[in-house]
Amino acid sequence: MISCDEAKIICHKTQYNDASFWETLKLRLHLLVCNTCASFSKMNSRLTKLCEEASIRNLSDRDKLRMKKKLDENI
Repeated sequence: MISCDEAKIICHKTQYNDASFWETLKLRLHLLVCNTCASFSKMNSRLTKLCEEASIRNLSDRDKLRMKKKLDENI
């Protein structure tokens, strides 16, 4: 059985499709017996889904650099 800390890490990896088959299996087994982690996993999945639905965009690296230069010029 994995610890809750390990379950949390695997939960995050699973959301971004970075978890291996065995990690996912261990997480599912843990979630069957741990209500706290099951609740965390459910809320985490919901948050990811909401972010995807909101079509949140990040600035490109180029735009970030340009913004940083402007901020540095004003200091």
